[in-house]
Amino acid sequence: MNTRVARRILVLVFLLNPCVRAGERQVVRPVDHGRALVNPQMGWTMHFYSNIITNYGSKLAPSDTLDDFPGLSCVYLRVPWSFLEPEEGRFNWSLLDTPAQRWIDKGAQIALRISSTESWMRWATPKWVHDAGAKGYNFTVGKGVDPNGPYWEPDYKDPIFLDKLDRFLAALAERYDGNPNVAFIDIGSFGVWGEGHSWASSKLPFDLEARKAHVDLHCKHFKRTLLAISDDFAGPQEPGAHLPITDYALSKGVTLRDDSICVQPPPHSWFHAELAQAFWPRLPVVLEHEHYGSSKTRGAWGDGSLLLQSVEEYHASYMSIHWWPRVLLEENREIVDKINRRMGYRLQLRGTSFPREVRLGEPFAVETTWANAGVAPCYPGGFIGFTFKDDKGGIVAAFADESFNVRDLEVGPLGEAPTHTLTSRLTVAEKTYGFAPATEPGTYDLYVSVGQRDATPTMALPHDGDDGHRRCRIGAMTVLPRAD
Repeated sequence: MNTRVARRILVLVFLLNPCVRAGERQVVRPVDHGRALVNPQMGWTMHFYSNIITNYGSKLAPSDTLDDFPGLSCVYLRVPWSFLEPEEGRFNWSLLDTPAQRWIDKGAQIALRISSTESWMRWATPKWVHDAGAKGYNFTVGKGVDPNGPYWEPDYKDPIFLDKLDRFLAALAERYDGNPNVAFIDIGSFGVWGEGHSWASSKLPFDLEARKAHVDLHCKHFKRTLLAISDDFAGPQEPGAHLPITDYALSKGVTLRDDSICVQPPPHSWFHAELAQAFWPRLPVVLEHEHYGSSKTRGAWGDGSLLLQSVEEYHASYMSIHWWPRVLLEENREIVDKINRRMGYRLQLRGTSFPREVRLGEPFAVETTWANAGVAPCYPGGFIGFTFKDDKGGIVAAFADESFNVRDLEVGPLGEAPTHTLTSRLTVAEKTYGFAPATEPGTYDLYVSVGQRDATPTMALPHDGDDGHRRCRIGAMTVLPRAD
């Protein structure tokens, strides 16, 4: 082999090897593996109940939690109030708890919407509320208020209705407010299907104060769990970056949910991406696409790329699975994978350098460069952690750098995420050093993670080398005895 060929081979090895040595420091440039991540406050939400109980979890076996659907983090349970409180003060919580426990057992969360009006059943609000004197309207879908209509919608400002709803929400909050298994709860007590409008029910005029009353009731009871309001509370097609009811909800810490993705064909695939811009810098935005089969029939789905575009425009953290889930996945796998690489946040370790050798008791620096390749901030936040492990996987030393919160990583267009470089100063201590657990000289694996201030990992990273506990191996470091 001549010298020129040998040199080219060495250069090629250098370029392909993610770990190269520069002087006394090792330089590692991890590669994003491209797979879906399940992380807090983001992911796909599967409609187990979509108002009608048989949609869409009814065909799943009790043991089937859709582990094959990449990025699924939450099961969504949307049911009428009357199903949960068929008699005043007697609750049917098992309707929620049974499917919820299937996913909670797998480490996933749930989300809820409880509606007061439906277009397919008369008593979404329990009949006993009506019998107690609550006023309302008979209606016919498409016609509006109709004395002979088959369905009933409450007067949303009626004091008896509000009193009974207040008591129900208190019972709901006792179980779910602050519950770590709950991702978010929709304000669903106003409007047909809980969407905040009456165009498919009574067609009564817009009433801002009535809508505010329902926001206030939910905020009264849910002080620790994220609440979401449908964009349709402001009007299904009402334009604008700021609308009174959504501004009011945002002022109360309520996030935005858009239920209208791909309901209509282009150019009316959605109406409120502009509205979302006030929400996403602070709170995770939730998107729900139209029932997939209906969207296709209507010519509104296209090749699925519109779904990805909606995630980009809304800076969405959650997207629904609003159909028979495996049908949706099988027919849209490429788009699902693309969405998983952009939806929510995606914390990438772009590069790191650290010493090949350190001495006990002597400070050293680990440099890491980070980017958020998603469309939304990392709302839970977190700090960079470093863990040394021995050859048996035992944790020898753990550190967290509290000087930078990944919540502050900025987002950008695809492929243009800004980076942030952090220099963390660490010291591996020996027994006589006094302020950290003793470490024996030796060679240890070095892992990086993102999580709590105590170095507990909480965020999955998109890199190979995961130890099964959300720590990513970046190399090895030799710890030498303390210099005399």
